[in-house]
Amino acid sequence: MKSENSVSAQEGQSRCCRSAALRRALQEALRKSANPEKAPGMQAYMKSEMPYLGVQTPALKAICRKVFTAHPLEAQQCWLDAIFTIWRNADYREERYAAIKLAEHRAYRGFQTLDALPCYEEMITDGAWWDYVDTIASRLVGNLLKQYPEKMKTRMLEWAHSADIWKRRTSIICQLRFKEATDFELLRACIAPSIERREFFLRKATGWALREYAKTNPDEVVAYIMDNAHRLSTLSKREALRILLKTGDIAAVP
Repeated sequence: MKSENSVSAQEGQSRCCRSAALRRALQEALRKSANPEKAPGMQAYMKSEMPYLGVQTPALKAICRKVFTAHPLEAQQCWLDAIFTIWRNADYREERYAAIKLAEHRAYRGFQTLDALPCYEEMITDGAWWDYVDTIASRLVGNLLKQYPEKMKTRMLEWAHSADIWKRRTSIICQLRFKEATDFELLRACIAPSIERREFFLRKATGWALREYAKTNPDEVVAYIMDNAHRLSTLSKREALRILLKTGDIAAVP
């Protein structure tokens, strides 16, 4: 009769094997689709130290769908192991994009719980660039905020005060897709610690988040900007009011 420790060890080994198999299949498929002519330009555009294979988004999506379907993951820990394995061992940026796609894959919606937040957090702080962070923030972290509003509000308020600007950015833009469900009180609270910070990615995030909410409630956004015009950067205000300036609802940036 096998001991509990023996069974646990076998399960862990099995998870590791499934994660490794998925990663190998993904690597092979991505390398087959590599375009060395496009790779340098993609790397330069993203200002990335990690090289690209030159696989563009439509091909990457198709590869991920095929590989993920061929290598199903039966348990949340197996799914998390696979994400970590792909992310931590990536040689090319497209592999990290694939890790994010696995994290948001619809087949694993049941696994996208608070237990996944440390995984998202690692990708945010380790990735530390907008192409990674914006998807994780608006789709993955935002999804958790919808599912677990009270616990995630507390966490986002903590992140809003983080020494890491990408966690701050995440707290600001995690409601981008919420529309009328946006918690504007939470958004204001997450903007507040960074409202006078000079980092471009925080100023841009502030304007972006406000602009998205202005599509639903322009009056509330305009009132907020007027009340904080002396504290918000010109970049944040211009981004927030871009659509209203174009339609003529606002004459100028205050």
